[in-house]
Amino acid sequence: MSAALRDVDWFVSEFDILEYGPHVTHLLAELCRAVPVAGRQIHDANIVATMLAHAEQRLLTFDQDDFRRYGSRISLIDPARSD
Repeated sequence: MSAALRDVDWFVSEFDILEYGPHVTHLLAELCRAVPVAGRQIHDANIVATMLAHAEQRLLTFDQDDFRRYGSRISLIDPARSD
């Protein structure tokens, strides 16, 4: 457990944590009207709405296919690519 907590401490020190709030909820509703989602896809939409609420456009993800639906709203970065 202590190793996991050290990892969390490191992560928090290296990255900004984007908070969820009313503005994210509003953007999530708008996003779901513009980009049809169903079932578990709502989690991806929530990530994108949170990004948009905080003016973050870059998403590092191995799950490129599921996020392509958000088109020009975000920029996808594939951690598997070395270039």
